[in-house]
Amino acid sequence: MILTNVGSVPGKNIVEHFGIVQGSTVRAKHLGRDLMAGLKNLVGGELKGYTELLQDARSEAMQRMSTQAEQMGANAVVNIRFATSSVAQGAAELFAYGTAVRVE
Repeated sequence: MILTNVGSVPGKNIVEHFGIVQGSTVRAKHLGRDLMAGLKNLVGGELKGYTELLQDARSEAMQRMSTQAEQMGANAVVNIRFATSSVAQGAAELFAYGTAVRVE
């Protein structure tokens, strides 16, 4: 599966358009991560626990989007975008969406 954030795949032609595909995940903060984040706020630096949480969320949302595209018969997803929203206090959704296509 070719995944790209531009509207086409360089060197390939879009031969079929399947429509919008999406994948999302909702993640809650972890008590241990919150404690470490609070300590990091005192001294500064990267909040690695949250970085890992977001990387995992992006990967899961992309995988779900790719699976949906594959089920439609696509071999690429173009114009991929990400969005986030707060679902509840301490929980957020990461949403990935794009256009499923077949390229040759």
